[in-house]
Amino acid sequence: MTDTQEVAVCILGAGPVGATLAATLAAAGLPAAVVDTQPLPPMELQNFDGRAYAIALTSKRLLAAAGIWDHLPEAPCPIQGIRVADGRPGEPASPLSLQFQASDVSDEPFGWMVEARNLRVALNARLPAMPDLRVFAPATAAVERSAAGATIRLSTGEVLRARLVVAAEGRNSPLRQQAGIRTATLDYRQIGMVGAFAHEKPHRNIALEQFLPNGPFAQLPLAGPGNFGSAAWPHASAFVWADRTAIARRVLALDDAAFGRELRRRLGDHLGEIRPIGRRWSYPLSALHVERWTDTRLALIGDAAHGVHPIAGQGLNLGFRDVAALAEEVIAAFHAGADPGAPSVLARYQARRRPDTLLMLSGMHALERLFGNDIAPVRWARRLGIAAVDRVPALKRAFARQAMGMGPGVTGLLAGQPLLRA
Repeated sequence: MTDTQEVAVCILGAGPVGATLAATLAAAGLPAAVVDTQPLPPMELQNFDGRAYAIALTSKRLLAAAGIWDHLPEAPCPIQGIRVADGRPGEPASPLSLQFQASDVSDEPFGWMVEARNLRVALNARLPAMPDLRVFAPATAAVERSAAGATIRLSTGEVLRARLVVAAEGRNSPLRQQAGIRTATLDYRQIGMVGAFAHEKPHRNIALEQFLPNGPFAQLPLAGPGNFGSAAWPHASAFVWADRTAIARRVLALDDAAFGRELRRRLGDHLGEIRPIGRRWSYPLSALHVERWTDTRLALIGDAAHGVHPIAGQGLNLGFRDVAALAEEVIAAFHAGADPGAPSVLARYQARRRPDTLLMLSGMHALERLFGNDIAPVRWARRLGIAAVDRVPALKRAFARQAMGMGPGVTGLLAGQPLLRA
């Protein structure tokens, strides 16, 4: 007969969000399991592949509390400044820009740029070493949920019993579909392109958010010099570039030299000569929101629960905020001797996350609509608006704190409090 293993929480999906939740719960002493269809070692890439994450200050605090941050194999690049400008491809950016300095708000940076491979290395180093965590990868799972609990039958033959199952499988979450949770989506008719480039001049730890008529373009500083490029291009930055679908498809088909020229038309000349490095990644852009975040013995986190436009690079950080809220509610219930998958626990989780996510989704959508056009009066109005914000210190500080993830109501793990352990 197959032995049944008891855990408090079983997480399906070992991507950055699901794996971070698993590490957070296990670090607090909860017996947990994480299941992924892919084995962990091949997810740990040996060479730079062009992807990097912008990790906000509050997200860094969560990763530190879970014991992940200290396992990063290389020091991430701090973001000390952000420049926001309005422009058009091939033209100099408007001089009416908005300049943020982290030192005006905090002793900490706005955030850090962490290579995707380095975060995977840290997660893979942390997860198997945790005594309260079981990792099943590769494995698929058949989940049965009822008011009494959840049963997870793995393709490896093992059977788990859990008080709570967490869907961290991404936008097409099978668990969400199984629960009959409806979604609302909005197609932006854009493609997001992600990658990196080496450049001649230093970035000075400053990120650029350039609003262009067909979609935003962001340049984000990577660690260096010396980690990328050559003597001619000793520095490197990541890019997140959204453009209309037809334009993006043509650009993605270009060779590296031509693609680099298109990058520079949107970036400007402040970093000197550039050349693409690593692989180019692309995906269609759409907004997604769920009608509810929970079902019987089920909670949704990360892309299974929401999707926002990458105009401010908050997608992964939004997922980490899900992790912090769910972990705090589940840990508190477990250590109080209560049921961590009870309806009251899940209701508190949804009440914490729904308003914040709706605000972020609507805010990103409004920004995309405001800046995603080339109507001259609107263009001049928004440039004057950017310049006006730059001259109001209190407003600038409010925007800067939001970029750090330090909006109203930030408490617990995101505020730097230690984990509650048994």
